[in-house]
Amino acid sequence: MERQNEVLDNVIIKFAGDSGDGMQLTGTQFTNTAALFGNDLSTFPDFPAEIRAPQGTLAGVSGYQLHFGSVEIFTPGDSCDVLVVMNAAALKANLRNLRKGGTIIANTDGFDPKNLRLAGIPEGKNALEDGSLENYKVIKMDVTKMTRAALTESGMGTKEIDRAKNMFVLGFLYWMYNRPMEHTEKFLKEKFEKKADILKANLDVLRAGYNFGDTREEFTTRYKIGPAKMVPGVYRNIMGNQATALGLIAAAQKSGLQLFYGTYPITPASDILHELSRHKNFGVKTFQAEDEIAAICSSIGASFGGSLGVTASSGPGIALKAEAMGLALMLELPLVIINVQRGGPSTGLPTKTEQSDLLQAFYGRNGEAPIPVLAAATPSDCFAMVYEACRIAVTSMTPVILLTDGYIANGAEPWQFPKASDLAEIKVQFAKPAEDASKFLPYKRDERLARPWAIPGTKDLEHRIGGIEKQHETGNISYDPANHEFMVKMRDAKIEKIADYIPEIECEVGTNKGKMLVLGWGSTFGAIKSAVIKARSQGYDVSHAHLRYIKPFPKNLGELLYNFEHVLIPELNCGQLIKIIRDKYLIPAEGLNKVQGLPFSAEEIFSKIEQTLK
Repeated sequence: MERQNEVLDNVIIKFAGDSGDGMQLTGTQFTNTAALFGNDLSTFPDFPAEIRAPQGTLAGVSGYQLHFGSVEIFTPGDSCDVLVVMNAAALKANLRNLRKGGTIIANTDGFDPKNLRLAGIPEGKNALEDGSLENYKVIKMDVTKMTRAALTESGMGTKEIDRAKNMFVLGFLYWMYNRPMEHTEKFLKEKFEKKADILKANLDVLRAGYNFGDTREEFTTRYKIGPAKMVPGVYRNIMGNQATALGLIAAAQKSGLQLFYGTYPITPASDILHELSRHKNFGVKTFQAEDEIAAICSSIGASFGGSLGVTASSGPGIALKAEAMGLALMLELPLVIINVQRGGPSTGLPTKTEQSDLLQAFYGRNGEAPIPVLAAATPSDCFAMVYEACRIAVTSMTPVILLTDGYIANGAEPWQFPKASDLAEIKVQFAKPAEDASKFLPYKRDERLARPWAIPGTKDLEHRIGGIEKQHETGNISYDPANHEFMVKMRDAKIEKIADYIPEIECEVGTNKGKMLVLGWGSTFGAIKSAVIKARSQGYDVSHAHLRYIKPFPKNLGELLYNFEHVLIPELNCGQLIKIIRDKYLIPAEGLNKVQGLPFSAEEIFSKIEQTLK
C-alpha cells in the first residue's frame, strides 16, 4: 500500500499512563533514538508525587514529554502534538495540554468501567465513545490485547506479558516517525542479557508494534523530521543530574584533587549519587551518610584533608545542612553544596519543580554568612556551572552553593563533549612547610583574599580549626569586638571579590539597550528565550539576559538593567530574585510568578511581555 510521508520541523509527544506502565522508559528510549538521529530536543519527565499512588487514579499518572526536531529546541514545548495515553486517568490529566487537532493514541483496555471509575469519570461517560474528542485525531488500539497476542507462545504469565505493553507503543511510534529500532534493541539486549525469555518478549512486542503500523491500511501517513543543524562535534543525550556528576569528575581531574561526595538520598538529587558511584575508576569516593548533617560534615572533613568535598540535597536537606555550611564558611575551606530544588515547604511536592530556595541560599544561615550562589540554566549547563562552582570554591577557599531544580535535573538535551583543554584551569596550591613554624599564618590572605589550604599532617603547619571566631591572620580564638567586625567584613569582601573573576553578563537574545529586559535565572531559561524570540519576531523591543552567577552578581549587571525602561523577572516562586534586584539596584522591576510545581510555558511569558509593552 502507498504511504504518504509528511515532513515536519518539530514534534511534541507526551507519553502518559500509570507509574507501572513504563512511560518514563518509553520516553527515554524514543529520546535517545532521536538524539542519535541528530535531532535537537528537550524533555520533561513528570513523576507522581507518591511512591505508590493508587493504580488508575489521577494521582498515579506518570508522564514524559519530548520535543524534538530539525530546528533549535529550547523547551519541552507548551502544547503537545501527540498524546499517548494508557488509561482514562492519563487522558483526563493531560488532555488540556494537547493542541486542537492533535493526535491521541489511546490504549482502549485502559478505558474499561473500572479504569473510568478510578479516574473519577461519571458512569456512562467514555471520551473514546461519546464524541467529546471530535476536535482531535484519535487512534484507538487495544495495546493489552495485541501485546498478549504477540506473546501467546512465550510461556509467560499474564502479569509478566502486560509489562511489555510500553514496547508495543514504542514500536508503533518508531514506525510513525520513520525511526530505526536498533538502539532500543541494543538497550534491551544489554538490560536483559541474563533473562532470555524477557528479552525475547520485549523484542517481539516492539516489532509487533512497528508491524501494526506497517500493515494497517487506515494509517496512510508517516512523518519525517530531519537532523538539526548543530555545531560539529561529538554529542550525547544528557540529563541534568548526569551532567552535574560528570562536571564534578571533570573538576576533580582538572584540579588533581580526589572527589569526595557525602550525601543522603533525597528526591530529586539522588541520581547524582547513582551516577558518581559508577565512576570509581576516576578515584571518586561516594559516601551515603546516615543523615544530612553527617553527609555535609563528612564532606567538610574531606576538604580539610585536601580533597574536593561535595554534598547535595534538596530544600529540606539544605535546611539541615545550614549550621555546617556556616562552619565551612568559618573554616574557609572549599566545599560545593548542590541544591536540586523541588516544590515546598516541608515535603511539599517532592517530584515537582520550583525555584523557591534562592533566598534560602542567600540568607539561610545564622550570623553574617555570605556564600557564593550559582545557578544552572539547562540540563547540559549543569556540567559547566558545577565545574565553575568547584573552581570558585578551590581558588577562593569558600563553600559555594549551586542551584539546579527538578525540571533540569530530570530533563534531557543534546550535549557536546567538551575537550579537557577547553576547560578553565583550576589551580590548586597547598600551603608548603614553613621555614619558621612560629611564623605560619593560616588566615593570611592572597590577592583573592583566600587563605592558604594547609593540609593536616604537613610539618610546621599546625593551626587551630573550629567554628569560634578567629583572630585575623593567626587564626587564634578571638572575642575582640573590633576583630569580629573586621573578620565578618573580610569574609564578605572575599565573596564580593569573586566578581573580578567571573564573566560579565551579556544578552542571550536582543540588544543591550531597549524597552524591556526579561531577566531570568535557573531553569526558566528555555521558556524565556523562546518567548523573547517570538516577541522580537512580532516587532517588540525586548531582550533576554540570564543570570548564572547570582552572588556576587556580574560587575556590569547594574549598567545593563539601567539601559531598559522595563525589567521583567519570571520566577517559579513568589518573587525572590526580584527582591534582591530591587534592593541592590533600586529599580521598579516587575515579577511574573508561578508556583504550581510546573515550569513556565513560553506562551505565559510571551503574554506578559505583550501585555506590558502594549
